[in-house]
This record gives sequence, structure tokens and C-alpha cells, in this order.
Amino acid sequence: MIYLDHAATAPVPRAVADAMYQVLTEQYGNPSSQYPFGSDMKKQVEAWRKTVAALLDCPADRLFFTSCGTEGDNWALRAAAWQNRHAGRHIVTTAVEHSAVLACCKWLEREGWEVTYLAPDQDGNLSAEQVLEAVRPDTAAVSVMLVNNELGNRYPVGAIARGLAARNPKTLLHTDAVQGLGTFSAKDLGADFVTVSAHKIGGPKGVGALYMGPRVKNPRPLLAGGGQERGLRSGTEATAQLAGFAKAAELRLERRTEIQGRLAGLKAHALDRLLGFPDLTVLGGVSSDTAPHILALSLAGWPSQNMVNDLGAQGICISAGSACHQGKPSHVVAALKLPKRMASGVIRLSFGPETTEAEIDACVQALRRHHDSRMPML
Repeated sequence: MIYLDHAATAPVPRAVADAMYQVLTEQYGNPSSQYPFGSDMKKQVEAWRKTVAALLDCPADRLFFTSCGTEGDNWALRAAAWQNRHAGRHIVTTAVEHSAVLACCKWLEREGWEVTYLAPDQDGNLSAEQVLEAVRPDTAAVSVMLVNNELGNRYPVGAIARGLAARNPKTLLHTDAVQGLGTFSAKDLGADFVTVSAHKIGGPKGVGALYMGPRVKNPRPLLAGGGQERGLRSGTEATAQLAGFAKAAELRLERRTEIQGRLAGLKAHALDRLLGFPDLTVLGGVSSDTAPHILALSLAGWPSQNMVNDLGAQGICISAGSACHQGKPSHVVAALKLPKRMASGVIRLSFGPETTEAEIDACVQALRRHHDSRMPML
């Protein structure tokens, strides 16, 4: 199998699986138990928190474990809305956010909040000025992702944070950084909430984290109960998942610079093999502002789901960047306002540290065979 869908999820290294297995079979104590077997696990949870916090470059006591990125996004938006509920009921976000953010915003609209959705240009770019111009005196929160999961565009979260200090100091800033974990410093980024997820860097599914900065005051608990996560997210800790998350973070931290360089090389190699391909358009641009592990393409007139199915039958895993549903493009592709034939042929290749140039070459050859063997859609 050739796996080129790392933006969806990453394979779990053996070292991560081993760390989880040890906890499941040998260190299975409940961290809330009072005897040493439990209290030792409580200490271990805090050690894992410090490891993950090191990857984010944030204080461990400001990092809260979650079950996934979706939970972190929802928690952040609702916490920001709650804190600033008396200052205003306006939220600014983008039309290309992850569905977790957009669906939560729709719920907040039903609860009486007003949401401004900013559209990017045809390359998927958004400027800090565009975001700041939408901020009003009654804007409670701004939510802008760090890396777009379909296009790979990086958005200027740091510049937005600095601009908000002058535009409206009360406004809280959230960023979904799930696709950027391991590439940023939460301290330098300046966002008040940062959402991440373990399974994008080789950790297990079912665990993530939410950083809450010092401007977040007395956040409303997400879950009431036994008082875990300093009383903000009750529930027995998923210790095996936390062990896996910490091991994945440790491995990524050790090789962070090397991995980013390797991913950039793989993307450059893919672009070199694809340039000159008939009907090809590279989405998201090819500048240094795009993530090195995501390459979004359009083969105009060639239905993306057909390409995904054809390559999948050959053991090559890519995704339909348009996430086609009944012939309609995803909300991200729709926001770009591309011509219909171009929007219908969007695919996404995404790479990981284990990806090889030979795998990319095989994928490109399969795409050429698919392209040459079918009549294009009119």
C-alpha cells in the first residue's frame, strides 16, 4: 500500500504503540485512586503533559487534554464566548475552517450570536488585515486556523494576535492548529486558545489537547464530574492514549527540523513530477506560506472521487480534497469560487516522514494512467 493521506491521519510508529501497550497491561492504575499504584499514574499523566507542552512550547499548567481536535475547537469557542458574553456577541471566523469550528459557530448563531465568515482569495489566502477589519467593538472571539487541512495554506495567526491587541484587546483568539502541530511555538503565536490532536503526528486517535493562554480567565468547565483536568474536564483520564500522545510528541520534537525539511523536499519532488500534467492546477499556491506536507491539486474535468476510487483499487491512498457529497464540492473548495470543472477535480496528496519519492512517483504514474484512460467530464 502507498499511503499519501497523512493530513487525514498518520500511521502509528511501533514506539508509540509499545508505550500504549505498556500502560494498558502494566500501568493501568486510575490516576484518581489514592493508593501508590494510582498516585504514581497521576504523576505520570503530568509528566506526559509536560512532554506534549514542550512540543507546543507552552506552560504545562495551561495545557488541557481532550479527546480530539473537534472537542478542543468546540471547547475553545464556547469558552471564549462565555468569557466575553457581556462584552459582545459577535464572532469572526473564516469560510474555510474545519467543520468542527463552522458547526460550532452555527450552533452559537442559533443561540443568538452573530458570526462573520471571511472568504479567502482563489489561492486560499487570507490576510491579517482582512481579519482585523472584520473585528468590531462587540467581537467576543476570532477563530482562524493555522494550516488549512485541505489546501495547506498557512494563515497569519501571529499577526492577527498582535493586531487584536490594538483593535480590540478584549477579543479572544482561537486557532485550530491540528495540521501544524510541531511547527509552532504557542508562546510566539500569541493565540489565547490553540487546538491540537495526537493522530496527525503519529499518536493514537481519541486524544488531543487545548492550550489556554493567560488571558483566559476562569474558563467554564467543559464537563462536570470528578474534577479531572483541574476541574475543567472531568472524566477518568485515557492513560494509554496520553502515553501514546506523549511518545509521538517526543519523537516529533527530536526530529522536528529534519522532518520539516524532508516534507518540503517531498512536496517539491511531487510538484516537479506533476508540472506539465494536462489540466493541472496547484491549489493553495506554492509559496513558503503553505504547509510542506499538503499538496492540493485540481485536474479540471476529472471527477475527484473517480480518481480516489481508481487509485484506491491500486493500493494508493489519496483523498478527494473536495470531499464530494452528491456532486458538490467541500465548503473549502466552494469558498474559492473556482470554475465548476476545476472544482470537480480537486484531490489532496499529503505526506509524512515515512513517505518516499518512489511512492510519489508511483502515484503520479497512476494519475497519468487514469487521466489517459478516460474521457474528461464536459
